[in-house]
Amino acid sequence: MKKTFVNKAQLEAIAADYPTPFYLYDEQGIRENARRLNAAFAWNPGFKEYFAVKATPNPQILKILHEEGCGTDCSSLTELIMSDRCGFKGGEIMFSSNDTPAEEFKLAAELGATINLDDITHIDFLKDTIGYIPKKVCCRYNPGGVFTLGESKEGFQVMDNPGDAKYGMTREQISEAYKRMKELGAEEFGIHAFLASNTLSNDYYPALARILFQLAVELKEETGCHITFINLSGGVGVPYKPEQTENDIAVIGEGVRKAYEEVLIPAGMGDVSICTELGRFMLAPYGVLVTRATHEKHTYKEYIGVDACAANLMRPAIYGAYHHITVMGKENEPCDHKYDVTGALCENCDKFAVDRMLPKIDKGDLLVIHDAGAHGHAMGYQYNGRLRSAEILLQSDGSTRLIRRAEVPEDYFATAIWD
Repeated sequence: MKKTFVNKAQLEAIAADYPTPFYLYDEQGIRENARRLNAAFAWNPGFKEYFAVKATPNPQILKILHEEGCGTDCSSLTELIMSDRCGFKGGEIMFSSNDTPAEEFKLAAELGATINLDDITHIDFLKDTIGYIPKKVCCRYNPGGVFTLGESKEGFQVMDNPGDAKYGMTREQISEAYKRMKELGAEEFGIHAFLASNTLSNDYYPALARILFQLAVELKEETGCHITFINLSGGVGVPYKPEQTENDIAVIGEGVRKAYEEVLIPAGMGDVSICTELGRFMLAPYGVLVTRATHEKHTYKEYIGVDACAANLMRPAIYGAYHHITVMGKENEPCDHKYDVTGALCENCDKFAVDRMLPKIDKGDLLVIHDAGAHGHAMGYQYNGRLRSAEILLQSDGSTRLIRRAEVPEDYFATAIWD
């Protein structure tokens, strides 16, 4: 059973001030998790987490992470603007994008962000756009094929298909890219790669690190370039289902350290800094979508209608993703009722749960949808004229603060031209 970071009485009090549906974030949980990550990689003096802004693009969340020593990973103009306004400067920003508009490269360069190039053709595009190649630059690597990580002690197998992904350069291209950028004045080089998503395995990051560390040694020998950082990107997952085992970031950090000492140190590359760009791992467990049961329907199945919908959290609708649901106040009651939990969109996929065994739900019950702190509110939209919900921060002292107001009809109409 998943536990919530608030009890029913607390949540009813919050809901009295902020109508459901709304997102609720746990500041203390966010801070403690960031500290665990930093401790796990403290062996690497240059380590830095660049939080994936796309996961939870809220200024107040970014400011909390900044206080905990994190940078930001941006992939768009607006994410760059948000990072700058939140106080992230220069090397605290990593810009990783693909099919990038020229104006975005311009702003990234103006802010002094570290630019991570997705394709070899982007070298000349960047040079033509900003007039030079930065002294410090990164390339995204795609090894192709299928990435497989065998059964781990968590009983989880990782398999993904980099060869079918639109991201990154081939092995030959990244070598040529380094040589080309060195000719154009680059002095510090980085490597980035993302091979698998939401891995529940302590072995994934060390396996990825070993691949990138070996590549770094080879590239140094082939090109003579000074590789100063390696970005392990994201992919460290969270257990959406109660029976799944969560990753141990301390074990992961130790696994990366072992690979570092076995591959990079003997090659004389002990000055390489490690970077991560975790989004889901940093935020997902520390944000929930709070909604209230408003209807029940008895037809061919048993339905519970709630006041949230896929416009608030679209992952179950588009991916069939599992998000655990707690019926507040009924945590210890038997899960002896089978429900589809549905929203109000005119789409049959607008379901938070299908054939889910839950306690008996009555109209008015508060439901907490877990692990929605990343790729939750961020993926919201306005289909059917449904409006995005508020975001609320449960602060470390137990008080709450509105960090994004709920949209109102005038927000929906604001960009429309009526005449």
